[in-house]
Amino acid sequence: MKTVTVIGSGIAGLSVASHLAKEGYDVTIVEKNDQPGGRARKFHAEGFTFDMGPSWYWMPDVFERYFESLGYKVEDLYDLVRLDPSYNIWFNGGEKKKIPASMEELVKMFEEIEAGAGKKLEEFLKEAAYKYEVGMTDLVYKPSLSLFEFADFRVLKGLFNLHLLRSMSAHVRKFFKDERLIQLLEFPVLFLGATPSKTPALYSLMNYADLSLGTWYPKGGMNKIIEAMVRVAKEGGVQFRLGEAVEEITIKNGIAKSVKTNKGVIESDLVVAAADYHHVDQQLVNGTHKNYSPQYWDNRAMAPSSLIFYLGIGKKLKGLEHHNLFFDKDFNLHADEIYTKPKWPTDPLFYVCTPSKTDKNVAPEGCENIFILIPVAPGLQDNNETREKYYELVLNRMEQLTGQSIKDHVVFKRSYAHNDFMSDYNAFKGNAYGLANTLMQTAFLKPKIRSKKVGNLYYTGQLTVPGPGVPPSIISGQVVAQELMKNHPNT
Repeated sequence: MKTVTVIGSGIAGLSVASHLAKEGYDVTIVEKNDQPGGRARKFHAEGFTFDMGPSWYWMPDVFERYFESLGYKVEDLYDLVRLDPSYNIWFNGGEKKKIPASMEELVKMFEEIEAGAGKKLEEFLKEAAYKYEVGMTDLVYKPSLSLFEFADFRVLKGLFNLHLLRSMSAHVRKFFKDERLIQLLEFPVLFLGATPSKTPALYSLMNYADLSLGTWYPKGGMNKIIEAMVRVAKEGGVQFRLGEAVEEITIKNGIAKSVKTNKGVIESDLVVAAADYHHVDQQLVNGTHKNYSPQYWDNRAMAPSSLIFYLGIGKKLKGLEHHNLFFDKDFNLHADEIYTKPKWPTDPLFYVCTPSKTDKNVAPEGCENIFILIPVAPGLQDNNETREKYYELVLNRMEQLTGQSIKDHVVFKRSYAHNDFMSDYNAFKGNAYGLANTLMQTAFLKPKIRSKKVGNLYYTGQLTVPGPGVPPSIISGQVVAQELMKNHPNT
């Protein structure tokens, strides 16, 4: 039985560990924090339960395939509900729209905003469905070690239909003219790492995931996914070593021999780095065995970081749904201040999650659980003065737009930004979402899942294929497990 050490217990780490354990590998996960889950951890305070990171449950088919491949069903692990409306969105001028779960109602809403847009939405989503099908079958489950992996797939035959060379901005404007509809369809790419004008229109597949497959919620919070993944891993035989930070990967003659932690040495036949790729490559692997140079990393285009506020509100709030997008300011200006001219934003767009609207167990009775996220450029100087400035700005906007007092009723407050991402996850430049999904950082152009210099070292997670987000991280673990088993069969 071959032994495997997985560094990091985020979603990709849990995924790769479970798949390897299923095939008989002896797997140990080493995690620097005191609970598993990575960015999808949770914490409790003053009777509130806060998810620390991911809050959108999209692409339910990915979760279903993952658990089924390990012999489980989602419905046996957590209670999943579809949100209706999917979310609120505030536009410039304070206009608010509820985005319905029903496609019939959604088409009607588009038609009311712009004559003919209902029919065009159906055409737009039909194209997006094709991209989703191709992307989620022919693209994301490939190790992307070479261009030739894609040589015989319909991704080449249908290259024109995937719109890889058309921008998301141009693609959306081909169908719609009204700025409100354009913002609604461009918002998912705000977190991909480039402005819509520089993001391939391939990523309209995210609109299909959003508007067609729907927005869901696991009762109890997003960390229920982590609890389910940990349960599956443990029942498969995976061992966990929490609160143990990796300090070095010991390499001899091109082979990783052991992992040195702050609590000892773990010897193993194989090592999978599910921690921050840059940190492992630059800090845990010695100079002659690094995959990439410091210059390579400095030249990578990064997806955003985030300034997050976790708030406990001592009363019920009106006007908010489970998910809320405050797009009442200039979308293009904020995008430019993330990607083109990185700086703290002038007047940011932001997102508010209020899970207590759906789930009474995440807040005390009569209270609201609020998660506020402002996407910001990575690598910015992060300090308390800046955080407080944006706390005041965001709360003032929320009060004005919803017509109610909020600040005076805050009973718990915690902020989280670049310094915390670096401290908790060793996140490169304090990023929250990994590498930008630009054309030049897609598929085989991402950092490789297999070390070029260490024969038994692999990488998984949001800085490699297929990219950032919960479903892609699940898939990343599966892809790496398959590649590792192919090269190092457990015989």
